[in-house]
Amino acid sequence: MQVSFPDGFLWGAAGSAHQTEGNNVASDFWALENRPGGFLPERSGDACDGYHRWREDLDIVRGLGLGAYRFSIEWARVEPVEGAISLAALAHYRRLIEGCLERGLAPVVTLHHFTSPLWFQKAGGWTAPEAVERFRRYVRAVLPILDGVPCVCTINEPNMLAMMANMVKREKREENVAGAMPPPDQAMAEALMAAHRAAREELGGVKSGWTVANQNFQAVDGADAECEAWAWSREDQFLDVAKDDDFIGVQAYTRVLIGPDGALPVPDGARRTITDWEFYPEALGNAVRHTAARIPGVPILVTENGIATSDDDERVEYTTGALAGLHAAMADGIDVRGYMHWSLLDNYEWGTYRPTFGLVAVDRRTFARTVKPSARWYGEVARTGTLVR
Repeated sequence: MQVSFPDGFLWGAAGSAHQTEGNNVASDFWALENRPGGFLPERSGDACDGYHRWREDLDIVRGLGLGAYRFSIEWARVEPVEGAISLAALAHYRRLIEGCLERGLAPVVTLHHFTSPLWFQKAGGWTAPEAVERFRRYVRAVLPILDGVPCVCTINEPNMLAMMANMVKREKREENVAGAMPPPDQAMAEALMAAHRAAREELGGVKSGWTVANQNFQAVDGADAECEAWAWSREDQFLDVAKDDDFIGVQAYTRVLIGPDGALPVPDGARRTITDWEFYPEALGNAVRHTAARIPGVPILVTENGIATSDDDERVEYTTGALAGLHAAMADGIDVRGYMHWSLLDNYEWGTYRPTFGLVAVDRRTFARTVKPSARWYGEVARTGTLVR
């Protein structure tokens, strides 16, 4: 079976600053991962040395035949000390944006991808009275370098960010998907919503939205009411904020089953990925449909979707299924503008390098990039706009 995506559909790959750049020493997550006796098994260290090797990475994206690269600007580099903006950091990210444009790539820029400056966290983080204005000041500083950027993601997965705060408080690494974690701290959730609105005000005519971790919640054993309540706190309230945005970023990997007592384990005998998530490519199409139903009329950009696997054939299998579900949703009239595969590189996955999501392998010692067969397969899909199942 063969299906075709529309002309102009944006195909790309994604990454984030902390996970790829290396030595993000002024951030809160760097402090967390380097804390003596901490609960994270690995530190990011040099990561993929992407801060210096971004040209090589952009050449790979272009060489694959993709049309976009999603990356983040690191707040902790731009404002390492409160009120002191680094012009050198801004110039670096401007070069990255220009590097995309010179190669014919659309730069999809994220302003906040999980990490904040350590000073921000020490000053009370997102629930401090001054938090929104601090974020607004950062956005105002970045705005002059965004010329030519077609769309900006203000905050990556605010629902996950708010849930992660509870994870850190519990001093342990969760072994399940985000949707099975404790609910987000509501005060922090509302602060993130206010920060998103402030950022959109500062961005003015630049098209903007934010991205949400979609967990594809599914009720079992008649737990429809429980599932609805579970989804509202962890996902839907964050989608509702985007009802007037220029786009919404959908990020989906797997599903979460909800029973009368809450989230259930992955079913016995189900295929699992390296992250121990259920192998469930249908999650993407389902998440897109749920988002479109929740906030009708808002264009959708798939800003993350992928699989942690050491089997590259399995990556092709998963992505084929995910794209088939996405195409079916689009065929039913849902407005989806593009797809960003997570991730371009095998990178730091928030405490460990073990899960390999990348289309490109990275040698941990030399940082040499090796393009995987799945990347060339994906590039062919992007170049032709055609998916063969």
